[in-house]
Amino acid sequence: MSDLKAIIFDMDGTLADTEELHRRAFNLAFREHACPLNWSRLEYKQLLSISGGRERIGHCLQQAGMAGAELQRTVDAVHQTKSALYRQILVSDVIKLRPGIRRLVQECRAAGLKLAIATSSSTDNVNTLLSRTFGSAGNDFFPVVVTCDVVAEKKPSPAVYIRALSELGLETEHCLAVEDTSNGNLAALAAGIHTVITTHPLTVDNDFSGASLVLNHLGEPDKPFKVAAGAAYGRHFVDLDLLRTIHDAAGAAGPYLSRRARAAV
Repeated sequence: MSDLKAIIFDMDGTLADTEELHRRAFNLAFREHACPLNWSRLEYKQLLSISGGRERIGHCLQQAGMAGAELQRTVDAVHQTKSALYRQILVSDVIKLRPGIRRLVQECRAAGLKLAIATSSSTDNVNTLLSRTFGSAGNDFFPVVVTCDVVAEKKPSPAVYIRALSELGLETEHCLAVEDTSNGNLAALAAGIHTVITTHPLTVDNDFSGASLVLNHLGEPDKPFKVAAGAAYGRHFVDLDLLRTIHDAAGAAGPYLSRRARAAV
């Protein structure tokens, strides 16, 4: 019997394809603040190597020559506007969960597994996305949600995962993470949690070294996934049984970080 007790999900790009919505909101905010930035799809893809919207804005404004108090004021103002615009887009657009997410969440809940979200996004963004995709009870599906409002350090720092483990009350050997970026993969692995990766056009070229399985999506019975790396054990879509198999195989292949070791990270 597997000792897998919890699945920790990233949010943007993992639960739903939201990255293009973020890019649209950034560019709208730039125009509203007469900010000298406009991110193309290619540029935004490259900027995803920087975790956190505020950090991406600051990076680009610094490259444009802005510094000091002006830089901080502009970053804060633009990011506040962007966040509000993003939630407006979430509410007005039709947002769909990525393949396999709803089915897997329902299966895990039915089996009594704990579910958590560990993200560099904000709590307001998480709440809006969950209500738009899972309905009014969406927040109840993920009793543990750790965001940038709770943990300041962004991925690839393992801080958000270490906090999630603490709130779950579980050790790393009882958990598995589902991510979509190299920074997310690094964060989970640094916390001692094995990973399943679901890529998308903005992250398909990322380095996912150390991940147990890399897929284009979680798949459905009538919509099989494609394996980019790792072992799928003859399966064509991710269900709880496959996650347990991956978790047990990964655990047998290498040690997990103890609570003391995580504290030292």
